[in-house]
This record gives sequence, C-alpha cells and structure tokens, in this order.
Amino acid sequence: MVLKIKHFVIFTTISILCSCNEQHPTLKTIDAKQISVDSSLASTETIETLVKPYRERINHVLDSTLTYAPYPISKTDGLLNTTAGNLMADIVFSEANPIFKSRTGHSIDLVLLNHGGIRSLISKGNVSSRTAYEVMPFENSIVVAELKGNSILKLAAYLRDSGRAHPISGLQLTLDAENKIKSISIQGKPLDENKIYYVATSNYLVNGGDSMVFFKDAQKITNTDYLIRNAMIDYFKKVDTLKPVIDNRFIKLQK
Repeated sequence: MVLKIKHFVIFTTISILCSCNEQHPTLKTIDAKQISVDSSLASTETIETLVKPYRERINHVLDSTLTYAPYPISKTDGLLNTTAGNLMADIVFSEANPIFKSRTGHSIDLVLLNHGGIRSLISKGNVSSRTAYEVMPFENSIVVAELKGNSILKLAAYLRDSGRAHPISGLQLTLDAENKIKSISIQGKPLDENKIYYVATSNYLVNGGDSMVFFKDAQKITNTDYLIRNAMIDYFKKVDTLKPVIDNRFIKLQK
C-alpha cells in the first residue's frame, strides 16, 4: 500500500511539473477573405452623422475657386515644353525661392521636375485646391540640389535623350537639327561648367527617380519642407488668371 502511494505521489509530481512547463503555441492555419469596399456596403447612420460636417467642410475648402484657367492647361500640348509643365516649374521657382534664399542666402537658379509627376490637366474654368490635388496627388516636397556646371551638362543630356517634355524653369536649352546640344543658358547667361548652380526639384527625383542619376553629384541637398502641391495652392491664391504658354525654354532647331 505504501509503495502504491509513493508511486501515486511520484506520478502526480511529474504530471504537475510537466504541466508547468512553458507552452509554445504553433501556427496551424491562416485564413483570410477579401471584403470589397464599394456601394454595396450599407452606411451606418451614426457614423454618417459624425462624418458629415467634416466632409462638408473639406469639400468647401477644396472646391472654393482660387483662380481661373481661360483654356485647358495640359502636359501634352507641346513637344519639348508644355503649358502644364511650364506652369508647374515656374510655380516651384517663384514659391520656393524666397524660402530657400531666407535659409541659405542663395537663390534658385533653375527648376527641373518630371513629366510623369503631372497627373491631370487643368480644365478650362474655375481652379480650386482640389485641382492642385488632382494635378499633384503625391506628397512630394521641394528640395534644392547644389550641382556643378559639369553636372548640368548631364542634366541637359538627360533632357535631350528622354524624349519627354520634363518641366523646367530658369534653364534655356537649344538642340540643333541633329539633336546635339547647341546652347545651354541659365538665368540668361551661358553655362559655366565650374560654377555651382542651385537646382530645385522634388525629393523623389533627387533620389534618382525617373533615372535622374545626375543628382547623385549634388554637393549638398536642402529640403524646403514645402510640398509642391502646397506651392501650387499658394500660387493659385495670388493670381487672378492662369496663362502659361509654350515658349523657347527648350527647343530644337529645324535647320
């Protein structure tokens, strides 16, 4: 009898000790299902009531008229420069330059953006903050890269070879009939290969976006902490009418 009790105690003790050991759960299966977010979902009245004033306020701010476009402003209406591209680049120049100058004491020399960054045309008619969100939906900020003149040569070669009307401002580039670079001027003066130039662009492009690898040559990068979209909105508030034109900032001679 005593032996049976001893065996029972030993068995019970071992069982308790084993049950106290740390358990390591293991993953057996993963289940998932797709829930479509569309008009088939029923709205909840309490949530709609809560959201309504905020939605109405946002729509009011986004849709309030800031300026006027007397004609469509597009990124496809020109071969080497376009009304939309010229407008975008000129806006970045005018709105970012005071910020950059106040922080560094230097002025922006030229602007380079990318053709693909313009996501919508500006239709004829009233222009609002919503227009800026449609044209520039990305959270891209304006940065300024310090490039030597020899890197500007790479920039010009990129523009020549890209086959797209990338937005530029402050730069005048002329190609001859054989597609060779005939002249480069910045702020109306011929390019100086030994000079430092301050090039405003986006944080996306300065990191090599759209294969703009020449920005890796930058001696310094200054972030203005200013979104391109916000620059557009600020500019729209200042002007009565948008009148960008296709000009000679980037041209190719026929003869």
